[in-house]
Amino acid sequence: MKFSYMLAPLEDFSDNALRTLCYRHGADLTFTEMIRVEALAKKVESVWERIEFKDDTPTAIQISVNKEYVLKKFLSMFKPKDSFKGFNFNFGCPDPQIVKLGQGCAMIKRVAKAEKLIKIIKKNGYNASIKLRLGMNLFEREKKIYLNLIKNVNADFFVVHSRYGTQKYNEPADFSVYSECVDTGKVIVANGDIETKEQVKNLKTIGLNGVMLARSAIVNPAIFDYLKDKDIPDISIIRKEYEELALKYNSPFRYRNNVIKHLGKPRKASQNVETG
Repeated sequence: MKFSYMLAPLEDFSDNALRTLCYRHGADLTFTEMIRVEALAKKVESVWERIEFKDDTPTAIQISVNKEYVLKKFLSMFKPKDSFKGFNFNFGCPDPQIVKLGQGCAMIKRVAKAEKLIKIIKKNGYNASIKLRLGMNLFEREKKIYLNLIKNVNADFFVVHSRYGTQKYNEPADFSVYSECVDTGKVIVANGDIETKEQVKNLKTIGLNGVMLARSAIVNPAIFDYLKDKDIPDISIIRKEYEELALKYNSPFRYRNNVIKHLGKPRKASQNVETG
């Protein structure tokens, strides 16, 4: 896999308009916000609308699921568009309600279950990746359960958010874990506090296969252009471009409001954005 720049799945942000905007400004791959597969399997219309692709922006669908039969039921109904690039399992969400269901961060130590889910996706002919944290808590991080998952599950790539689940966003991401992740021989994408060319250069040197941007991309979706050494437009132009896309794709009000509220603002203003 060539070194790729990705837009993270962002709850109440990552609709068609934001994904397309970031793609226009250098993102190689975008992700939907986390989707509960159980809702898709139950044919909840509003949830199906969130995986409706309205243009050619390369997009992976991020899913939360831990029951094989639910995943199979959904896949029997799923018809991909050309811009669909695979499924991404969310093994990073620290929300207690999600963890209580045995999903999100709870899946990091469920290696056998994770492999079963990956195999179901691949059997249906789709790419399957995993986004994970370093564990649910400091204990799991110190036991390096994330490495056990990476070593023993055959996902196409792993996006490693280098914090553990109970860790706050104002605590820095731990870039020191990436070398050992790369040493597994798997395809690794870095996620967490990435916003400079120097960081990207260092991550490439380590052997990372890509970076995934979250809050820095909300502040300025043209950060992908910046990291690729391309000219970036003024934030007023970005804002206008987003508003046009949001109108074109009929973005829900809360998505428009969230994006406009964060564009051009200091990065700390986006500390509470949920990225999983």
